[in-house]
Amino acid sequence: MHEPCERKLGANDKNSRNWICDDPVAAFLAIVSRAPWWWWKAQPSDFYLTERTAMIILGPPLVILVIGLFCWLVFPLAAFALPLFVGLTIGIWAFHTGAGMLGGIVTGLVAGGVSFGVARLALALAPWAWVRLLTILLYVAPATVAGYSATYGIALMTVPSPIWRTIFAVVGAIAVSITAFIRLTGMAVAGPARQ
Repeated sequence: MHEPCERKLGANDKNSRNWICDDPVAAFLAIVSRAPWWWWKAQPSDFYLTERTAMIILGPPLVILVIGLFCWLVFPLAAFALPLFVGLTIGIWAFHTGAGMLGGIVTGLVAGGVSFGVARLALALAPWAWVRLLTILLYVAPATVAGYSATYGIALMTVPSPIWRTIFAVVGAIAVSITAFIRLTGMAVAGPARQ
């Protein structure tokens, strides 16, 4: 009976480990069957379940989920970027001029509320469409900057190419500005009906 693998004896070594195998499957089985038992315990065969494999499989869906979560947060809050900016600026100014922590917080909240109320009044009471459009654009511009910054920050964590980061940030800024425009236009329509 012919063995699929035969030991090839070297000229100098009678215990040579060189084998000649005709069949690759038989060669693999010959290697596996001659490996010591402790080798399999030291190097387990579950090489498909490593940390790198898990990150390759789970990484992209988790990144998409996190980006979607941040975009979901950016879109509803985009219309309030200018009141937030005004409130933070006035609050920090009040804190640095000696109003204290509580005075800075209260002043910032009041300033942000007033800036949002002024926009609501301007959208509701302006007799000309160009005044309403100018008010909407005044509020959409900071939302566009906030959308660009938020999307660029997200892309900075996930996209290695600077060109693609900028492209994603511009697309995010456009999407956030369109959302803020639609939201603010809905606020203008909700005002008194024009004749």
